[in-house]
Amino acid sequence: MTAPDRPTIDTDGQAWWAATQDRRLMINVCRSCGQTSLYARPFCPHCWCEDVELAPATGRARLYTWSVIHQNAAPFDARTPYILAMVDLEEGPRLMTVVEDCTVEDLCAGLELAIAFREDDDGFLVPVFHPATG
Repeated sequence: MTAPDRPTIDTDGQAWWAATQDRRLMINVCRSCGQTSLYARPFCPHCWCEDVELAPATGRARLYTWSVIHQNAAPFDARTPYILAMVDLEEGPRLMTVVEDCTVEDLCAGLELAIAFREDDDGFLVPVFHPATG
């Protein structure tokens, strides 16, 4: 990823992105109602409690929906086509991501996926998903 397509990392997301750089996927867990959520924020979107913490996710997910992107504005054009997807993490939250190492013909709702981390040219890690094996 080049600087223009790098995510803006704000205070709420710093710990999440730091964990990602260590190849760990995290989710928010509310200590009050027990619900999980994404993206990292200082409150629970279910009960509005501010007693939340980041906890490790398994990295397992199921494909919810997807779109194959053939044309996109720069600087993304170098990576087209790619599969933009919404996946349902095993813990419950839905995450927008990219599915890699999969043909379009193999995509289907409910496809089992596993986390992977794409390393960009400058070493920045981005969470992506691949079809699960075994």
